[in-house]
Amino acid sequence: MTPDEESQFRARQKSRSLVMALILGALVVLFFAITIAKIQGGHA
Repeated sequence: MTPDEESQFRARQKSRSLVMALILGALVVLFFAITIAKIQGGHA
């Protein structure tokens, strides 16, 4: 693998990791919001 190919591979890997982190963070926020809504609604 040439240095140029390796840098392209690392860039793709970094962008995929960033997308996965954002998706995971969004799921955490969603679950937190659902939990708060259930607690406030008296369905805990």
